[in-house]
Amino acid sequence: MYKILIADDHPLFREAISNVIHTSFPDCELLETQTLESALETTLEHDDLDLILLDLNMPGMNGLNGLITLRNESPTIPVVIVSAEEDKQIVLQAITYGAVGFITKSSSREQMTDALKQILAGNVYLPSDIIRSNSPETRRQPRHDDNRIAPEALSSLTRRQLLVLERMSTGESNKQIAYNLNIAETTVKAHVSAILRKLNVHNRIQAVLSAGNINFSEYLKR
Repeated sequence: MYKILIADDHPLFREAISNVIHTSFPDCELLETQTLESALETTLEHDDLDLILLDLNMPGMNGLNGLITLRNESPTIPVVIVSAEEDKQIVLQAITYGAVGFITKSSSREQMTDALKQILAGNVYLPSDIIRSNSPETRRQPRHDDNRIAPEALSSLTRRQLLVLERMSTGESNKQIAYNLNIAETTVKAHVSAILRKLNVHNRIQAVLSAGNINFSEYLKR
């Protein structure tokens, strides 16, 4: 049985997400708060929480600063951002600051259910439609040097590894990549491990952030 905190100041959304959760996890215990302060208090009282669903814009949050505060106070409890925000850079920053997922409030019931199942299974969830987007605003934003992948590191990847990295960068899970590339999931995991080693990054999220501005079609022409 899971124990989940819904931290959101909109009663209708709390009710909606509660219904989604109870449909898939009928024995789940749900707690609710409406401010960052009350969320912090609740996490101190319930250190056995399995997940926190955190609204970016509720009172006290101050954007992603609220996420950082919550992660500092309760570093062992996974946090998922649930927000109406659909800016790619905000999504990626949330993951960089420690969130294990980002669910948009415009998601369908099926998408939210799938996201929660992936997250509770220990995976990171990213909204693939947003991660795939390349809006002018996104392209104009400079990337930090420490997030760039050196050309020689990219060149060291095999064609299959490039295909896996390309799908990783759109938010696909190992299972989805295996299906789309018609290979075994264990093979995908092996490719992911090789990709992380060759790119000298520690986890999947760092690889995704680094791959944000790569023109895969150019490298796949080799």
